[in-house]
Order: sequence, then structure tokens, then C-alpha cells
Amino acid sequence: MSETVEVIVGRIGRAHGIRGEVAVEPLTDEPDRRFAPGARLREEEGVRVLTVEAHRWHSGRLLVRFAEAPDRTAAEGLRGLMLLANVAVDESPTDDGEFWDRDLIGLRVLTASGEPAGEVRRVQHGPQDLLVIRTTAGPERLVPFVEALVPEVDLAAGTLTLADVAGLLEDIEDEEAR
Repeated sequence: MSETVEVIVGRIGRAHGIRGEVAVEPLTDEPDRRFAPGARLREEEGVRVLTVEAHRWHSGRLLVRFAEAPDRTAAEGLRGLMLLANVAVDESPTDDGEFWDRDLIGLRVLTASGEPAGEVRRVQHGPQDLLVIRTTAGPERLVPFVEALVPEVDLAAGTLTLADVAGLLEDIEDEEAR
């Protein structure tokens, strides 16, 4: 059996309808894979395990029904829970150019010219995924994780290269003062 790691895959929102469905904010690039029927997910703050009975997309939202929440009352009790899945350590995303947070955290950040610039501390999810980078100068900076700003990720080398964009890792006024 291969070694596994727990990863956060979603946050449960409000109940939907009367049959126990809940809206889930996916925190994974593969929600259909992580919320497939039969998937067993653990809540982050406890030992309770939830088993996915079904999922569907409705008006751009992921709706999930868990075996442990057969009605609206039970579903309302799940609101706010963060969900974790066990993922094989050697498993990788199905699409090219996609990375899991655990693959990015700890990567050395290089400038476009190859100079050390910092380290990826975490990934912040929202409408736009952001890399939280601790710069070699000390402060943390947020960098949108898009190809135009992060043209190269080399997991084998343990590096991530940033585009040559003014103000990406330093304040523009600091540059002008020099």
C-alpha cells in the first residue's frame, strides 16, 4: 500500500434543498475526482468521516450529498467544515501545468535572471490563486499563480521562476529611491 498524505479539498457551505445536499467550495483542482461517490472525507477539526453519496454541479456550484446527512437538518450541521482527503504521496494532478499546494510549498523562488528571490510559504486560494512568497529581503509578497508571472515550475530542481515584472517582489517606490 502506498503512503498517503491528507490534503484539504473543500469547505462545506449552506444546505441546499431538503434532501441533505450541501454547497461545497472546492479547494482542489479536481473536485469531480475528490467528491466522487464513495469517497471518504474527514473533517479537519475532528475524527468524523463523511462518505460522498453523490455530487452534481448546479448553477456553477458544487452540490454534494453525504451518507451521514440524509436531510436538511443534518446537512445544516455540516456548514463550515473543512474537508480532507487521503491522497497517495506519488499521485499527481491529471492535467499538465497543474500543481498541488504541497508540491509548491517550499520551492525556492528565482528571478528571471536566475537569482535567488525567496521561498514559497503557502498557497492562498480565492478567485485567483496566490503564492505567498517570503522574499530574501524578509517580507512576504503575494504573487498571482498565473503563467504570465510564473513561467516555470521545476519540481525536480525544487525551483519556481518568476517573470521580470517590476514591483512583483518589491515596492516600486523602493526601486525608484535607489
